[in-house]
Amino acid sequence: MGTTGQLSAVPEPKYWHLRTVLLRAIDSEFSTGQVLPNERELSARFGVARATLRQALDQLELEGRLVRRRGIGTLIAAPRVGVPVNRQEEGWPGAARSQAWRTVDCATGPAPAQLAKALGIAEGATVHTVRRVRLLEGRAVATESLHVPAAALPHLPGFRAESDRARSVLRQLERLEVDGESRSVELGVAEAEQAALLERPPGSPVLVMTTQYASAGRLVALAVSTYRADTCKLTFGEAGLVEVTPVAPVAPVGATAEVRTAS
Repeated sequence: MGTTGQLSAVPEPKYWHLRTVLLRAIDSEFSTGQVLPNERELSARFGVARATLRQALDQLELEGRLVRRRGIGTLIAAPRVGVPVNRQEEGWPGAARSQAWRTVDCATGPAPAQLAKALGIAEGATVHTVRRVRLLEGRAVATESLHVPAAALPHLPGFRAESDRARSVLRQLERLEVDGESRSVELGVAEAEQAALLERPPGSPVLVMTTQYASAGRLVALAVSTYRADTCKLTFGEAGLVEVTPVAPVAPVGATAEVRTAS
């Protein structure tokens, strides 16, 4: 029997079928911000056990279709917010993005093997890593680890505090002229540190965008940004058109496709 036949023979879990039924009801009967009936009413309406109902509701909350508010109940979530990620709107890392991003910390140390490979440098070479959180209307929608080889910033001044180090790295990076960049996007899950910054449970679905920046023909920065998949949709370019091409060999391990903004 072929693969398709094997998959079709797998029974659909009850909660997943209920999820589909609930989605139809949400789209046809409810509007954004409206409160769903309580679990007792929903269980009776759809003829399912409350445990099955909770599984379906948990899944829809994870997908960003529902949101739970203590003291209020389960509400229909607002549509995902479009977040621009092209450089024309977002800016080159540094001062141009200071309003959108809040710096968490900055560390300097030897690059582990995987990061070194992604940056095209020797394992153990010094790398500056600035961690930031992207804010949208005051809410955290993404985290970012911006990795910059120390060799790319040879004239970096000294600094007394960690915050000064982060500002110095970003300002020096801002002065470089970008002559090439590529982006890749893949589905992932939030690890503990990312989840805490995003105010989401560990394991929540996220969109992981890896951006490579080149200057003077060499890679000078690698940004790994983790966006909330439940509230965000990434937009590329003014027309919103996206062209997908194979990733260049220098891309980090695990990346699957390069996303280029259509001109």
